[in-house]
Amino acid sequence: MIELTQSPTDPTFVQNPYPFYERARAAGPFFRWTDYNLTCTGSAAAVNAIFRDRRFGREAVDPLPIPPHLAPFYAVEAHSMLELEPPRHSRLRNLVLRAFTSRRIAGLAPDITALTEELVAAFPEGEFDLLTAFAQPLPVRIIARLLGVPESMAPDLLAWSNAMVGMYMAGRTRAMEDRAVTATEAFVAFLRSYVEERRARPADDLITQLIAAESEGEKLSTDELISTCILLLNAGHEATVHTIGNGVKTLLETRTPLAALAPETVEATVEEILRFDPALHMFTRHAYEDIEVMGHQFRRGDQVGLLLAAANRDPGQWDRPDRFNPGRPVKPHASFGAGLHFCVGAPLARLELQIALPILFRQHPGLALAAPPRFADVYHFHGLRALPVKV
Repeated sequence: MIELTQSPTDPTFVQNPYPFYERARAAGPFFRWTDYNLTCTGSAAAVNAIFRDRRFGREAVDPLPIPPHLAPFYAVEAHSMLELEPPRHSRLRNLVLRAFTSRRIAGLAPDITALTEELVAAFPEGEFDLLTAFAQPLPVRIIARLLGVPESMAPDLLAWSNAMVGMYMAGRTRAMEDRAVTATEAFVAFLRSYVEERRARPADDLITQLIAAESEGEKLSTDELISTCILLLNAGHEATVHTIGNGVKTLLETRTPLAALAPETVEATVEEILRFDPALHMFTRHAYEDIEVMGHQFRRGDQVGLLLAAANRDPGQWDRPDRFNPGRPVKPHASFGAGLHFCVGAPLARLELQIALPILFRQHPGLALAAPPRFADVYHFHGLRALPVKV
C-alpha cells in the first residue's frame, strides 16, 4: 500500500482536491494518507462495501479520552445516531423516522417554493454573494420551520451550526474548539427550554412529533431529542448550503442549458450535482474485527477514511467522471452514504435542490459569475468561501 502526503489545508488542494484523489486511486484501492496517519480509499467499490458491511461502524473500538474542555460538545455527540451503532442506533433511527416521514418532508414543498421565490425576489442589483443571499438562508429557515422553532432564530441556528461543524475540519485549533463548545451550550440551552414548552403545548412540528414518537414502548429522552434536533440542523443545513453553492457554480461554469432544470430533467441534474462536487469529502469507519477488503487486511480497531468525492469520480463506475453531464444515467453515488447510516435528510436535501434551482434560474436566466469563486478551507467539507454573482 502506497503512502501519500498531502496537507488538507494546502491552498492548491483546497481549491481542487481531485488531482490528489486520482493520484491516490491510480496506486490501488487503498493508500496511507500520512497527514492523517490514516488508511483511505477513493474506490467506489471499496467505499460502498465498507459502508454496507456491519463489521465496520462509527463507534471506535477503544474511544480516546475526552479533554475536559470538550465535554459539553461530546455530551451531545453521545446521543447522536450519526455516531452510534446498533442497538442504540437502531432504536434512535426508528424513533426519528416515525416523525421524520416522507409525507412530512413532501409537505414542505410549498414552503420551499415560497421561500425560494421570496429570497430570489429580494436579490440586490448588481453584484452580490449568492451564498449569503440564497444558499445559507434557504435551508436554515426550512429546518427552523420543520422543527417548529421561531424563524427569527435562523441567524443563531446558522452561527451555532457553523461553529459546531468546525470540530470536523482539518487544522482544528483550540479557538475553534472553544467556539464549538460555546455554540453547543447555547444550542442545548435553547432546545431544552423549547422541548419543555412543546411537551406542555404540542404543535404541528417535528419537535412535537419526536416527543410523541414511540417504538416498542420506548420514547426519546430529552437529551436524545436535543441531539437529534442538532444533528438534523448541522448535518442537513451545512451540507445543503455547500451543495447549493457548488451546484450553482458548476451550472454557471459549464454553461448548462436551462433545459437541464426542466421538470422532467431536474432530478437527474440534481443527482449529477451531488455526484460531481459533493459537500462532504471524507467519512470514517472503524473495523470491529479482522477483515480483508479488496486485498487490504484490516485489524480490529483500525480506522479507514472513505473519500466520498473520490468514489464519486471513479472511472470504474462512471464514464468520463470528471465531466459534469446532467444527462448521464442516474446511478447510486456516495454523497449520502449507504447502508445503516444512509442520510435520513437526503430526501429533504434533494427536494430543496429540485425546487430551488429551477426557480433561481427561471427568475434570473442571466445569472452569471461576477468573479471566480474560491473554496473555503473547511475540509472534510468542501464548500465555497463566497459565490459572487451578478443578475
